[in-house]
Amino acid sequence: MSSRETVLGKIRASIGVSGADEARKTTVAARLEQTPTGVIPARAQLPAAGQLELFCAMAVQFGATVTRVNDYQAVPAEVSTYLRARNLPSEIRMGADERLANASWSSEKNLEVRHGASDGGDLAGVSHAMAGIAETGTLALLSGPANPTTINFLPEHHIVVLKADDIKGDMESVWAMLRKDMGKGVMPRALNLITGPSRSGDIEQTIILGAHGPRALHIVIVD
Repeated sequence: MSSRETVLGKIRASIGVSGADEARKTTVAARLEQTPTGVIPARAQLPAAGQLELFCAMAVQFGATVTRVNDYQAVPAEVSTYLRARNLPSEIRMGADERLANASWSSEKNLEVRHGASDGGDLAGVSHAMAGIAETGTLALLSGPANPTTINFLPEHHIVVLKADDIKGDMESVWAMLRKDMGKGVMPRALNLITGPSRSGDIEQTIILGAHGPRALHIVIVD
């Protein structure tokens, strides 16, 4: 008997486990396959229009700014407007997301679009969220070349594009959406849940923006 088997045997004995491993493995596999859901609060069970309204309200409550555009072709102009309003350089960092790539960035003549992961030298980055959670005004962003995680945390200003149809009432619905889109058992390396700009109250209970990431979060919802 190996050391591992000895340790596991002691653990089983201490918690009173009985029965063959195969039977217990089958029980666990069945539980995971059924993926039971928890209790969903009433505020998350709104119709689509109500979920969109709640998401916007909650995002603003937690310090983000929100705007809505009709389609992806209007996104570049909105990004330029945001940068000008805050006296920022006309430069952004962006990944390889197809939805963003197909927007008319060339229409913004003075806007420089840099591609790939951020190295920390970018003031503004643009990402596309997988989904939004209406209950808390939270964005769900997947890691990968399409939307590098570094853009979520390194630039001081994070601009996130989100499809209105991808706003769900609760977190459970977002996980179900992820399993459906990517296939159960195939997950991204990371899924970041972002609610408002980065903040901390660790020092004298004073809120400081940009403590661990962007000091500003701007959400562009594509209707």
